[in-house]
Amino acid sequence: MINTSVKLRDVTEEDIPIFFEQQLDSTANYIAAFTAKDPSDKDTFMDHWTKIIADETITIKTIIFNGKVSGHISNFEQFGEPEVSYWIGKEYWGQGIATKALSEFLNYIKIRPLFARAAKDNISSIRVLEKCGFRITSEDKGFSNARGIDVEEFILKLE
Repeated sequence: MINTSVKLRDVTEEDIPIFFEQQLDSTANYIAAFTAKDPSDKDTFMDHWTKIIADETITIKTIIFNGKVSGHISNFEQFGEPEVSYWIGKEYWGQGIATKALSEFLNYIKIRPLFARAAKDNISSIRVLEKCGFRITSEDKGFSNARGIDVEEFILKLE
């Protein structure tokens, strides 16, 4: 069941250290597959977020669940296509937060078609995307820093 206590708001400076801590989880990195080379490099992480926030072509929101920062969601261009991505802190998994956040985020992002990518074995993320109307349209493969190997992924599209 989708929890209605999920809210989206603009990212604040105070959110970024929480995002850093959330992305340190090794299980979350493995499942996401396509992550930073060194998730523990805080300076690189902070520099990356400074660039993201300053980039007017990127829409990014903090996901709030029961008043707490539970992750983030964004829209950006990748491989010449508009794409959506999200990260939910592991302690918030399995509560419908990603589905609710993506559903609300799609009200902000009117661009269609809109794309998303997920490692083929990231069943939960694929399910979230499909619940929000995305359909698998193709496949790709790329190097996963978190796994140290090439990983197959689905490319999903929302018309």
